[in-house]
Amino acid sequence: MKSVLILGGDGFCGWPTSLHLSANGYRVGIIDNLSRRHIDDELGAASLTPIASIGQRLQAWHGVAGQTIDYFHIDIANDYAGLRDAIDSFKPDAVVHFAEQRAAPYSMTNATHKRYTVDNNIRGTHNLLVAISELGRDIHVVHLGTMGVYGYDGSGLEIPEGYLDVVVKGPNEEVYPRSILFPTAPGSVYHMTKSMDQLLFQFYARNDELRITDLHQGIVWGTQTEETRLHDDLINRFDYDGDYGTVLNRFLMQAAVGHALTVHGTGGQTRALINIQDTVRCIRLAIEHPPQRGDRVKIFNQVAETQRVRDLAKTISEMTGARIAYVDNPRKEAAENDLRVSNATFRALGLKPILLDQQLFNETIEIVERFKDRYNPAVVAARSVWTRDNKPGVVKD
Repeated sequence: MKSVLILGGDGFCGWPTSLHLSANGYRVGIIDNLSRRHIDDELGAASLTPIASIGQRLQAWHGVAGQTIDYFHIDIANDYAGLRDAIDSFKPDAVVHFAEQRAAPYSMTNATHKRYTVDNNIRGTHNLLVAISELGRDIHVVHLGTMGVYGYDGSGLEIPEGYLDVVVKGPNEEVYPRSILFPTAPGSVYHMTKSMDQLLFQFYARNDELRITDLHQGIVWGTQTEETRLHDDLINRFDYDGDYGTVLNRFLMQAAVGHALTVHGTGGQTRALINIQDTVRCIRLAIEHPPQRGDRVKIFNQVAETQRVRDLAKTISEMTGARIAYVDNPRKEAAENDLRVSNATFRALGLKPILLDQQLFNETIEIVERFKDRYNPAVVAARSVWTRDNKPGVVKD
C-alpha cells in the first residue's frame, strides 16, 4: 500500500483529496495547523456549509469507509522539526502540498496579510524540501500551484505546461537552444509566492534530485465529491465571501439568495476553471505518474476549460433569473484578456474533464438552499484592493 502525506489536508482541496486517496487504497496522513479555520474567525466569514472538527471528520470517515487517516497538528512554516519528524515516522511515498494561504484578495488586504502570505507559503515549501533532502528519502512531492502565476493580461499564446523552448543568439550568430520556465507575471502577493515556489522546485530537483510535480490549477468550482457526500461530517467547504469565494461558487450563492451577481469591471477577464471532482482525480494521476529521480520538475496545467467572467454570470443569470451588477474592479489587471491553456498531459493520462453543466450547477444550488440560513450578506463584497486607486465593490448602475 502506498502512503501519502497531505499537507493542508483540512482545506477546501486538501480534505476531499485526502478522502479520495484513502478510498482508492492509499494510506493517508494529514498535516494541518487548522489556520484556514482561524482565518474564518478573523474575517467573520464562515463556510456556508458547516464544517465538523477535524476529529469528527476523521471519525466519520472511519465509520463510513472503515479507513483510518492519521492526523498531525503541525505548522510547517514554523515547526521544521515537527514536519521532519512526521515525515520520518510516517514514511510517505509521496507528499501532496496544499498548505499555503491560497486567496489572492486576502494576500492583498494589508501589510499583515502580505507578510503572512509570503512567510507562510515560502517557508513552508522550503521547509518541506529541506526536510526530504535532510532525511535522504526518495519522496515524490506533488504541489498545488496556480494558473495565476502567468497573470491575466493575455499574450495570445497558448500557455504550455511549464516550459518554453527558446533559442538564444550568441557571438558570431551562434544559436543556443534552451528550455526555460514559461515567464510568470503574478497578479497578487499570493500568486507571487507560487512563482517563487517554482524556483525552489527547480533548484532542489537539480541539486538534490528530488522528484517534484507542480500542478498549475485553475479556479475550482463545485463543492462535493463522491466521498464527501457520504456523511454530513465529511462535507466540504463552501466559501462565498469576497476574499475566499471563487467566482462561480459566489455567483451561484448570490443567485440562490436573490443577491445580484457582482461582476468586477467589464467581466472580460478570462479564467481557467476546474471542478473539485477533477481536482482530486488529477492529484491521484500525478501521484501515479511521478518523474524519475534526476528529472526536471514535471509541470501540468490542471484545468478543464476557460471562460470569461461575464459569460459565467450570463449563464447563471439565464438559469436563475438573477440580476447582474457590474462593480468596480479592486484588482490591478487588464479589463479584457484571452487565455489559452494546454492541458494535454492530463488528457493523455485519461482525464475526461467535467465541463460547466447545468446539472452540476443544480447540485451546488441544492447545497446553497440547504444551508442558506447561514448566509451572511455582509461578507460578499470584495474588501481588499490592489492599489489606492481601486475601489472595492462599488455598484455601477
